[in-house]
Amino acid sequence: MPALQFPCKIFKTQKKMDDYTASDMKCGDLSDIVLRARFHLVDISTRVNPYTLTAISPFSQPQSMFHGSRGEGDKLTQRECAEVLFDEFRHLSRPFACHPPYNVLIKLMISHMQKNSDKSFCHPLLDSALKAHILSDSSSENSTRLRLQEAFSSYIDWDRGSYPAEKLGQLTDAIMLGRLPKFDRFQDNFNGLGITVHDTWATHITIKSLVVGKERYRAVVHYKVQDHFGLDDEDISKVKFNQFRFFRIWFVLQRYSEFAFKPFMTNMQATIEITGGRNDIQK
Repeated sequence: MPALQFPCKIFKTQKKMDDYTASDMKCGDLSDIVLRARFHLVDISTRVNPYTLTAISPFSQPQSMFHGSRGEGDKLTQRECAEVLFDEFRHLSRPFACHPPYNVLIKLMISHMQKNSDKSFCHPLLDSALKAHILSDSSSENSTRLRLQEAFSSYIDWDRGSYPAEKLGQLTDAIMLGRLPKFDRFQDNFNGLGITVHDTWATHITIKSLVVGKERYRAVVHYKVQDHFGLDDEDISKVKFNQFRFFRIWFVLQRYSEFAFKPFMTNMQATIEITGGRNDIQK
């Protein structure tokens, strides 16, 4: 019976990595008429009118580059208007990112969007958040880590000291029966992870190595997860998003043809160890 060879990718989502055709990766495709008529995006900012490129009221926010220099109705350039919107975008992120250490991520990602390069974003804090999520999930029904642990203990060929290649499907099933790591827990509404990642787009899981001893095994498993920092039509049509000025500004900056700031891929990865023994599961 041949042994499974490593590294071995045991799972990947139907949605693909680096999918720039996804609906939330659209950019600059909507006119002001569509934004107002279809999505009811009229009240966007407290500081500027993005459709007329005019100031709404004197800039009283100390962090604004135009503090004390503009009055209501004053004309702005397109670049100036975008800078004010990004300034307000960052300011409005605060309620969604109250607690360290992950609260700094949203401002970093907003600034990354403002650069308008569409380069992917990665950060050690995202990687550590993913790893902590995987390791802290103790639900036997949902945890992919615990389900893999059960599959290893059940199907390892202890006499040969290997994992049978014909049992690969059991490892894939273990992932599919669990729940992939997502940042949609209650605490993620306030720690900065719900606003930066929340759901995820694509996940690949690879077993990098498996060492089997007489009574114990040690597996090294790698998770690669990708999300999109962008909004689609369905997002902004939901009351839970549309009610917040934060998301209205985001949608206009991304989708309005006069701004067209590019969304981008958010990449994170984590490597964990899974250990167990031949007596952990009674066959």
